[in-house]
Amino acid sequence: MASNFSAQARSGITNSAIIRSQAYVAGGWYSPANDRSIAVIDPYTDQQVGSIPSLDEADIDRALDAAGAAFPKWARENFKVRANVLRRWFELIAANREDLARLITLENGKPLREARAEVDYGNGFVEFYAEEAGRILGEVLPPNMPGRRLSAEREPVGVCFAITPWNFPLAMLTRKIAPALAAGCTIVCKPAHQTPLTALALAALGEEAGIPPGVLSVVTGDPRMIGEVVTKSSLVRKISFTGSTGIGAQLMAQSASTIKRLSLELGGNAPLLIFEDSDLDAAVDTAMVAKFRNSGQSCVAANRIYVQRGIQDAFLQAFGDRVEAMTLGDGFDEATDIGPLINEAAVAKVTQHYDDAVDGGAQLLAGGRADPGRLAAPTLLSGVRQDALLTREETFGPLAAVIAFDSIDEGLKLANDTPFGLAAYVCSTNAATIARATRDIESGMVGVNTGLISTAVAPFGGVKQSGLGREGSRHGLDEYLNIKYVCQAGM
Repeated sequence: MASNFSAQARSGITNSAIIRSQAYVAGGWYSPANDRSIAVIDPYTDQQVGSIPSLDEADIDRALDAAGAAFPKWARENFKVRANVLRRWFELIAANREDLARLITLENGKPLREARAEVDYGNGFVEFYAEEAGRILGEVLPPNMPGRRLSAEREPVGVCFAITPWNFPLAMLTRKIAPALAAGCTIVCKPAHQTPLTALALAALGEEAGIPPGVLSVVTGDPRMIGEVVTKSSLVRKISFTGSTGIGAQLMAQSASTIKRLSLELGGNAPLLIFEDSDLDAAVDTAMVAKFRNSGQSCVAANRIYVQRGIQDAFLQAFGDRVEAMTLGDGFDEATDIGPLINEAAVAKVTQHYDDAVDGGAQLLAGGRADPGRLAAPTLLSGVRQDALLTREETFGPLAAVIAFDSIDEGLKLANDTPFGLAAYVCSTNAATIARATRDIESGMVGVNTGLISTAVAPFGGVKQSGLGREGSRHGLDEYLNIKYVCQAGM
C-alpha cells in the first residue's frame, strides 16, 4: 500500500495492492529524484487522501523510450498473446470492481453506484478489444494487370500517448488503452491530476495481468510540460486526447511539426429535443439520465433542453418533481444521487450560469443557487433565453435549463446553434419526426428516447469543434492501425 494514502478506512478499499503513489514507467514503479508531488483531494471532505509524483522531462522521455523499445516485439506478437493479456486484465478489473469503484468515488466524488457502473462500462472496452485483437484483417485487391498481386495490410501505428480527464477516470483510459494494445501499439498515459489513483490502480492490475514492461506506462506531472515533450517527440506517432476544445486545438497545433495521428474527443453542448408527441415518462427518464448522470459532469450531458410548447407544462411538472426528489451528498452514501463537483471552480461555473439565466428572466422550479464549496444541488430552470451563457458554454454541473420551441424546424435550428457537435438527444414517438431529427441534427451521436448511449460496441465521437476520430467499436480499433498497400509483381 502506498504510504501516503490516508483514506482507506473512509473508502472501504480492501485490496491495498491497487493503491499506488508512484508513476508506472517501463514496467516498474518509479519516483523521481525531485521531491515535487501533487496532492490528491477527496472532493466531498476537501481533505488530501494521497499524493503522486510530478515527473521531470527526462522521466517522460524514459517512458516514451521504453514504449519505443517494447513496440517491435509487442507488434509482432501472435494476436492470441495480446488477446489473452487483455482478457486477464479484464478478469482482474472485474474481480476488483468494488475497490476500483470506491477509489473512483474517493477521488472523483461521484455516487458509488455510478462508480460501479463506470467500472463495468470501462471494463467492457477491455473485453471487447480482447476479442477484436484476432479480427484485424487485410484485403486482397483486384490486380491492375496480369502477374500482379495487390493487397492492403493493417499494421499498428506505433508508440501512442493518451491524455484523459477526471470525470470518468477509469473508462476514459480503458477505451484508449485496450484498442491500442489489441492493435499491437504501446502506450503511455497521462491521467488527470485530480484522479490519478484510479489510473495507477489500472496499471497495477495490468502489471499483474502480464502486460510486458514498456507496453503500458502511466506518468504524472505538469500537463503543460508533458504535452510539450510528447507533441515534439518524433517517437510518438499518435495522441488520443479527451478534454476541452481549447486544449485539443493546442495539442493539434503543437503536433503539426511531427505529423501525428490524432483522436480528439472534445467539448460538447448537447441538446435534448422533446417533441410534443413524446411519451412523457420516457422523456423525463431521458432527461434525468442525460442531464444528471455523474452530477452533470459529462461531455455528453444534455446542456440545453428544448421542449415543444404542447408538452412543456406537463414535462416541467413531472421533471421538476423528479429533480426535487434527488439527494445531494457524499458519494459513499448509497442514497446519494448527486455527489460533490470536482472543485470549487466547477461550482462557481454552475453558479455563474444560474445567475446569468435568472438575470435573463428564467424561473426557478427546483433546487436553487449553489452555496460555496463543492456541492451544487440539482436545479431546474424554465423560460431560459436562447442567448443565455449556458447555451454557449458547457455547464458541467447539475443545472437543467429548459427552453421552449414551437415547430420541428425551430427546434432543430436551436439544437444546431452551436459550434459543438458531440451528442444530441431526441424524444418522440413519431417515426417521421425521429427520422427528420436524427438526420438533421449536427452531432456525432444521437440518443432517441434514451439518455444512456455509450457502449463499447458503438463508435463514440463528435463533429465540428467536438473533435475527430472515434472510440469504441471496430472504428476505435482502426484509429490505432495504419494501412500498408503492397504491390507484388512477377506472380
